[in-house]
Amino acid sequence: MTTHETSKASVLEAIGQTPLIELDASPDAVPVYTKVETFNPGGSVKDRIGKHIFETLLDRGEIDPGGTIVEPTAGNTGIGMAIAATRLDLDAVFVVPEGFSVEKERLMAALGAEIVHISSDGGMAAAADRAHEIAAERENAVVPQQFATPLNVDAHYETTGPEILDALDGEVGAIVVGVGSGGTLTGITRAVRERVPDVRVVAVEPEGSTFGSLLGAEREEGPYKIEGIGTHDPDVTDLLDPDEIDEFLRVGDRDAHAEVQRLAREEGHLVGSSSGAASVAARNVAEEIATGERDAPYDTVVTVFPDGGERYLSKNIYGSFEEWEGKA
Repeated sequence: MTTHETSKASVLEAIGQTPLIELDASPDAVPVYTKVETFNPGGSVKDRIGKHIFETLLDRGEIDPGGTIVEPTAGNTGIGMAIAATRLDLDAVFVVPEGFSVEKERLMAALGAEIVHISSDGGMAAAADRAHEIAAERENAVVPQQFATPLNVDAHYETTGPEILDALDGEVGAIVVGVGSGGTLTGITRAVRERVPDVRVVAVEPEGSTFGSLLGAEREEGPYKIEGIGTHDPDVTDLLDPDEIDEFLRVGDRDAHAEVQRLAREEGHLVGSSSGAASVAARNVAEEIATGERDAPYDTVVTVFPDGGERYLSKNIYGSFEEWEGKA
């Protein structure tokens, strides 16, 4: 298990080395392990990319100290980037579509970020357009764009993937990870495949998302409540290579919500809906490996819990499914 054993000079040094924890509900023959990213200072997996992207942009001279980062984000990326900005002498401006977690927005603001709201109609594509407009109006400003920059992938290739390999002594049978920007899945996959070339890779999306069409699967677009993963526009991200993915698995809102509550009640994990979806999919894959329905080089499955449930309390994530589904 990964952990911190030395004192740190900065909060940025505490990012990463999160624990890999076995889920009690996984099959005995094929354990499911999850990277619990709430252990990062900002409480999510996005701390990793905030630190890596900002440090690299500064090292390359693409932005100078005192400059401004402008990013379209629904929350966790903004929190991770805002933390990095506080330590690296950068200002942060985040373009946020309406309808996402108010807790995330308040945390971004608490970290000193400027929040620019836009209508939810255009989604993240419209937020990206507005971010570029703002950056063009300011000196020494850049838009990293988590959905486009290879630095997103690099952060997980250099940290998350190797941490998983070290914790399991390289014995990774399947990677089952939710897809939003694609950076987490792609970075982990590339790191693991260097040591385990035939590892199985399963991308998780909500029912109603259309990422699966990238592999030729039939997908019917529809609304979904799971936050942080999925899309209605498979071209939204440049970071996914279909050749690196074996399958897209869909998880419905009801199943993800039930798993969020089960994980809290039975295993002590306080996580968001994308973690619930990842857990459902990972346990399904593990069951298929255990029964011989799915091949894998090792009898292990790895997933990622991106963030914590406290970020969704205003959306009744621990209430009934109807309360959660109906909360704007």
